[in-house]
Amino acid sequence: MVNAVSIPALSDLSGLSGSAFGTSSAQQTAQPGFVDTLNQALQSVSAAQSHATAAEAGFTAGVPGATLAKALVANDRAAVSWNATVGVRNELVSAYQSVMNMQF
Repeated sequence: MVNAVSIPALSDLSGLSGSAFGTSSAQQTAQPGFVDTLNQALQSVSAAQSHATAAEAGFTAGVPGATLAKALVANDRAAVSWNATVGVRNELVSAYQSVMNMQF
């Protein structure tokens, strides 16, 4: 069974805006911000995990139309999305550490 993702710390990042990085408000409305994109991606992973959990529970309970194949595919999709999320997080941490180790 796959656990759902909950990231309450993203609300703390909502203060990051384009003005902090020197962009105008017109540019902010044209494209979603980094935090919005990150939050949407995490919600997508959480939805995939919830769908996998529901598919597994449906198969276990014998719900009509719920098959082992559907449960396994949903579980694999959730695992792939979770692994991709962890990979992106690792790259972000690595980039952050590289910037922090720069000497000026």
